[in-house]
Amino acid sequence: MPTKYILVTGGVISGIGKGVIASSTGLLLKTLGLKVTSIKIDPYLNIDAGTLSPLDHGEVFVLDDGGEVDLDLGNYERFLDITLTRDNNITAGKIYSAVISRERKGDYLGKTVQVVPHITNEIQDWIERVAQIPVDDSGEIPDACIVELGGTVGDIESAPFIEAMRQFQFRVGTENFFNIHVSLIPVVGAVGEQKTKPTQNSVRDLRGLGISPDLIACRSSKPLGDGVAQKIAMFCHVPPDHVMSIHDCKSIYHVPILLEKQGLLKVLQKKMGVVAVGDKMGVNLWSKWRNLADRHNKLEESVKIALVGKYTDLSDSYISVVKALEHACLSCSRKLELHWVEASHLEESGKVEDPVKYQESWKSITQASGIIVPGGFGTRGTEGMILAVKYARENQIPFLGICLGLQIAVIEFARNVCGMSDATSAEFDAEAKTPVVVFMPEIDKSTMGGNMRLGSRPTIFGGSARDTVIKKLYNDAPFINERHRHRYEVNPKFVSLIESKGLQFVAKDENGERMIIIEKKDHPFFVATQFHPEYKTRPLKPTPVFLGFVLASAGLLDEYLVNLGKKSTLGRYDSTFIETTDELVDPMARLKLSKKNIHTTNNYPDIENVVDGVKEEQEEQWLGGPIVDKKGGAVVDKK
Repeated sequence: MPTKYILVTGGVISGIGKGVIASSTGLLLKTLGLKVTSIKIDPYLNIDAGTLSPLDHGEVFVLDDGGEVDLDLGNYERFLDITLTRDNNITAGKIYSAVISRERKGDYLGKTVQVVPHITNEIQDWIERVAQIPVDDSGEIPDACIVELGGTVGDIESAPFIEAMRQFQFRVGTENFFNIHVSLIPVVGAVGEQKTKPTQNSVRDLRGLGISPDLIACRSSKPLGDGVAQKIAMFCHVPPDHVMSIHDCKSIYHVPILLEKQGLLKVLQKKMGVVAVGDKMGVNLWSKWRNLADRHNKLEESVKIALVGKYTDLSDSYISVVKALEHACLSCSRKLELHWVEASHLEESGKVEDPVKYQESWKSITQASGIIVPGGFGTRGTEGMILAVKYARENQIPFLGICLGLQIAVIEFARNVCGMSDATSAEFDAEAKTPVVVFMPEIDKSTMGGNMRLGSRPTIFGGSARDTVIKKLYNDAPFINERHRHRYEVNPKFVSLIESKGLQFVAKDENGERMIIIEKKDHPFFVATQFHPEYKTRPLKPTPVFLGFVLASAGLLDEYLVNLGKKSTLGRYDSTFIETTDELVDPMARLKLSKKNIHTTNNYPDIENVVDGVKEEQEEQWLGGPIVDKKGGAVVDKK
């Protein structure tokens, strides 16, 4: 089967869920047993997302190869359980840089280098090349490639990419090309009338540029009303069953269910000749995914987590952290109640500048079951973070620090336990007398882009890690590989003194020189990592660091550790096994599997309702309430 390409474009406004719809489409293809990869196109001129402000563009996601990319690639990796490369994120900066470099080498000698055909050819070549790169442990070439075009149709910067994709559909064959156009259906007026004109105009613009949508995904706050889908189909030149309602859901995990219920796979099979491979793993994936969505709705007990950060005004700045918390909570049957705390509001100056926010922020800290300090850069808010860590340490509140959070924890301990009152980081004070955190010597200070310690790096557990919680959570592995993104490290000169006072550096880099993980004994959970464990979280496989933190915050960690290696109702998902049956020959009919073919553990409540016996009212309950939830589907109290 030739590679199938599915282009996801957006209309009317940006930020309406193209990434989630692209990921959901890829997930549905995986349930057929197909190998799926994804590409995100960002039309901005930056080479990568590394120098973009989190408050402007959201989180910078880091890949195994060190690529600093758009946060949507994190969505792809989480939904599809794949490992992407920096080349899976195309930017206008990368394309123009590649073309200019070739021009300087003389590859276009004698020719006038132009947007068409040179830029558009480079885009097409890039997509076709990356689509052939294996993205999982099988090492097999993907069967399908989801390409998401960032921004909105009609943007000036998107024009070369739209033209490239217009040409690309003929390059690969129209039978191997499918366009999903995501458009907004606004609800206007007191009666809540849904307006189709913005979508009509958006589709008209797209068709005018040479691409006719094969399917229109209509984003709205509620299901499409009677006649709305028919009207869109008539004016946008698509069959009525190719207009799908992607209304607000309780969580993003329900979006694949919503698309499948409206027949997306049948449409893809009809238009592209998608062939299911009859893979039992695909059927198993689908049953587990539906169970995940079902579990999300049934959670009753909650766990309160205070996230103390620098960029809390835009929750997308910490989207992987939120997802990692949510995945861990789902795994141990707890609802995430996330309290956002702006670190600067905890500082003494906040009493005067904004006493109300000061009181509210400290109320969130004192009422939290767990406190997390994620990564960040710069001085702002760091004193507030130090106060939050001090509170967690002294009051036996589970604490997790990530990247900057580890450095903050070391500074706090050095000041308040080791007696170094002026301890700080060289990042905060270049002339510091007691820099317990220093700039890494191999990093170039003259440039900012792509010059940090980036990507997957080995972390080696030392002898002091023998009975630590963090090593047990990693199943006593001698070493682990996690993703890094930092310029500063703990100053080796102070390690012995800090350890003598009770804060252990339990894991280091491959050379034994760089401090990577800290843990404090005689505390329910006091762990910090220099790496970013959130980058490798999966809905069905939470990362051990976050799992341990959530379990500790919920008072379940001891029980979990006792039951490690045994069957338990806590922690990671057990696999749901579905016996081979005749129905598996046709995975398109997988939802018709009989209940008697399902075998599970008590980790999966009411599994008999998941695959075949899902009641209509239950599905209606699934598909009601906020969609692409910027807070990760969690119960959020932003303070």
